[in-house]
Parts: sequence; C-alpha cells; structure tokens
Amino acid sequence: MKSYRFIAVAAAAAFIALSSSLSAETPLKRSKISKAALKTENTVLRAEIDSLKSELAKYQEELYRTDSIANELLSGYDEDGNSCSAINIEYTSEVSDSLLHIWYAQKLVSEEEIDMEGTDTAAFKSNIPDSVYIRRIEQMNSFISLPYNDIVKNHIIRYSEKMPSTMGKILGLCEYYMPIFQETFDRYGLPEELMAMAIIESALNPVAVSRAGAKGMWQFMYSTAKLYGLHIDSFVDERLDPVKSADAAARYLKDAYGIFGDWNLAIASYNCGAGNVNRAIRRSGSRKFWDLWPFLPRETRGYGPAFVGALYTINYYKEHGIKPEPIQMPPHVDTFHINKMLHLKQVSELTGAPLDELKNLNPQYKHEIIPGNEREYILRIPYQYTNAFIDCEDSLYRYKSDVYFNPTTIKKIKDGGDGERIVYKVKNGDYLGKIAGKYRVSVNQIKRWNNLKSNNIRVGQRLIIYRGGKAPASKSSSGTAKPQTTAQKPAAPAQTAASGEYLIYTIQSGDTFYSIAKNYPGISAQNIMDYNGIDSSKIHPGMKIKIPLKM
Repeated sequence: MKSYRFIAVAAAAAFIALSSSLSAETPLKRSKISKAALKTENTVLRAEIDSLKSELAKYQEELYRTDSIANELLSGYDEDGNSCSAINIEYTSEVSDSLLHIWYAQKLVSEEEIDMEGTDTAAFKSNIPDSVYIRRIEQMNSFISLPYNDIVKNHIIRYSEKMPSTMGKILGLCEYYMPIFQETFDRYGLPEELMAMAIIESALNPVAVSRAGAKGMWQFMYSTAKLYGLHIDSFVDERLDPVKSADAAARYLKDAYGIFGDWNLAIASYNCGAGNVNRAIRRSGSRKFWDLWPFLPRETRGYGPAFVGALYTINYYKEHGIKPEPIQMPPHVDTFHINKMLHLKQVSELTGAPLDELKNLNPQYKHEIIPGNEREYILRIPYQYTNAFIDCEDSLYRYKSDVYFNPTTIKKIKDGGDGERIVYKVKNGDYLGKIAGKYRVSVNQIKRWNNLKSNNIRVGQRLIIYRGGKAPASKSSSGTAKPQTTAQKPAAPAQTAASGEYLIYTIQSGDTFYSIAKNYPGISAQNIMDYNGIDSSKIHPGMKIKIPLKM
C-alpha cells in the first residue's frame, strides 16, 4: 500500500518536473535550436508526459483501491452519496463540532460556561512561567509533536486553571473511558495521546450532540459514521456507543495519518475534514501545521492547540490542584449478544439492574429497545447482575413483551425515521416536495423548521431537516398553535407571549443563548437553538425566538 503511494507521488513529481521543462528553457538557448529540432523535442517530451500521465492514473487508481478509504477521506459523501468533506458537509460557522459548545447540558454548562472561540486571541495570565510549561511538555515524551507558543499557552491555562470543576468531572470520566480507548488505539498501533481528542470533541459525553448534528463522544457526522460502518436507524445510533465510536475514530485517524503523514494534520482533519486540510496545504505551500495554520478554518486553528492543552492537563492536573470527581459507573461490565427484541426495562425489572445504569452503559439504543430480531446487538450490564440475567434469560424476552413491543409503538418508531438532524444544501432541480419525499417529512415541516414563508428555495440554500419528521415540535400535531396559556417558567425580560409548548422571547442587547437558557431550568442553550433552527451567529437584538417549555 505504501509503495503505491510512493510511486504515485514520484510519478506526479516527475510529471510536474517534465511539464515545467517545456517552459523552463531560456530565450537565448531556444534561439540556437532550429524549428525542426524544437518540434522533435516537443513531440518527445509530450510523449513522455502522456506516458507519465497514464502511469500516474494507474497508480492513483490502485492507491485508492487498496489504501483503505483514502479517496473517501479526501472527498467523503453526504447522506445521499454526494461528495462532501469527510467530517463536515462543508465547514461553515454552523458546522462547528469542536470542544466546548457540547458540554453536558445539566452537569457542566450550568457550572462553568465554556466559550473557546476567543482563546486564540486572548491573553490569559498564569503565575506559572513559560519555562515550567515547556519542561513539563518535554517530560511528557509525546510521540506526537507538541508545540508551545502563546496560543498553546492560552489553551493550557484555559484547561488547567479556568475550568477546575468541569475538568474534575472530565477527569473522573477519564478514569472510566480512557482504558477502553487505550485498548482500541493500541489495537490499531496509534499513539495513545490521541485519546485526549475525545475531551476536545465532547467532554467525554457519550450522548453529546453538536449544532451541526454530529453525535457521540467522538462527534461523528452522519455521513462519516456510515462511511466507517457505524449503524444508524430508528432504534440504534452507534455513534453514541463509546466502544464502537472509538473504534471508528481510531480507523479514521489511521487513514488520515496515511494521507498526511503527520499527526497534527490528521488531528486537524478530524475537526474540519481532510479536504479542508488539503486546501490549506495548497494555499500555504507547506505541510507543517503552523505554516498552514492561518489557512485552516477558524475553529480548526484552535483545535490543535486545544489538543495540547487537554493533553497537558490530564497529565499535570495534580500540579494545578484539580481532583477527579467520582462518577457513578460500574467498575466491571459483562457483555451479552442479543438476537431477539429486548427492552432495557425488561432487563431492569427481572434482574434488578438499575435502569439508569443500563441506559448509561448502552446509550446507543435510542428508545431503550435492542432490535435483536433484525441483527445481533450487544447488551452491557453491571457484572453483579450477570448471574441474575443468565438465570432469567429464558423468560426475559417474553416478560411484558405485549407492553414493551406493542405493534403500534414499534410502527411509530419505524415510521418516525431516525430523527437525524441534517443540514441539506439545495441542489439544482430541487423543490420542497422532492426533498420532503426523500427524508419522509412534509413540506410544511420543512417550512416550519426553516421559517420559510413560501415554497421558494434557491440553489445553495441550506435547510434544516429532521429525517423522518422527529424534531422538537413548536406546534401541536394539527399544525395550529394551541390556545395561549400562562407560561409556568421563571419570569424573564422581554417575555411576551406563550402557547402550551413555548413562549416568545425578544432578544435584548448583550443576550446569548447561554444567558437566556439560565432563566429556564431544564432548558439548555442547545435546546433553544435546535427548537428555532438557528445558531449563535443569527442572534440580534429585537429578534423574537421561541423558548420551549419542556424538552
């Protein structure tokens, strides 16, 4: 595989050099060559170029056929099989799958709001001198090159000093999840330092969802998840499975390193897609991360430095007085292969295993149902309930099966689609009816999710779509607003009207989604953005948004 890459690159270099030679001769030298000789030389050179083109095409074809999925990494496919960036459909301000817009809505954001967008330009102060940071980074003996500069320093201070409570929770989760990741990354021969990327991606939240629809601890977009064999349907989303998503992330990073030959570039590509890194390489003329840094998407510029900051902190948290917070996860887990329909409540009620623990260990089952009759799935249970599971396994599947697998309920789940949030880019020839049919939604739903006043759409326009129609609903099932009632929420400024499911809020100067969400317990900033189909770049004073009364 590597030999094909080397030959292809060598052939390409020879082709470029030979092409350049056609125009490299100086006028003085050319003047001494007869017209006939020039024609002969030109014919010979062009024949050699054609030959090299043929060889290059052959080796490139063989490279992409054998070199894992290098071609897919560079171009990728969206959910329709159309070419797009590998990690994100297109890197815009809306598509930001990095660190810190994705904390646990109830456990982390409420305590320490994290906004990393200004970290690259901020000037955080610390009593620790640069020489100490530099020495500590060197003593880590990282297989991956870890630079140190003012930008990296800001991220180190952010992680190690500015968010101690959040990092305490993350470190507690590290004790549980990092051994799982280490085993996975060792299996693929990858540097174990890469495990710190899960901190940047999701703060180790297995059910994290980004504004762009990336999901899970490793924040996979739908297209990339499918590309790496993660199963997604109405019942299951394996992006939420910490084990399987880590395996997919390891394979992606191995493929990315095979393309770029540099771990810092592979890490950057995980955030913005290999296509964007390739464009930065072409624009900068260099393959060194800090040379092409100015040409990367804005969010990705902080991704590499954030990686250093997170990796530094999980190595030196004691020196900064941070203590890992204990987490309620079973220390030992047993795994069973399931080949029949099984509900987690059946397991909980017959074995005594707490339902919350079963849900935490098996977050990929979106409705607490394991559809084992369709294909084999796994069930993870705390080891102390293993014997109970074995003892009652024969009767387990029949227990309350008519309740938990009511045909109406199952059909509703299947007909509802998988609820995937899609950012769809309108193509030539598209119209709302065509798009609605493709995703099993109605035209009115698309219009409501995108605040469209008519059926007119334009090429290049982006539409928010929830596959199958499962989305936060702002209206009743009949499509008409419910009678207005008094909102049962704490009073908030500029709160004007309410329906049975939402109230209207008028944006004030200085408002952010985070500050607004604080006034409504149980509602997160992400809930508000998803409910209105907008992101933080669209907010402005005087704008009216809907605040869901419950999620």
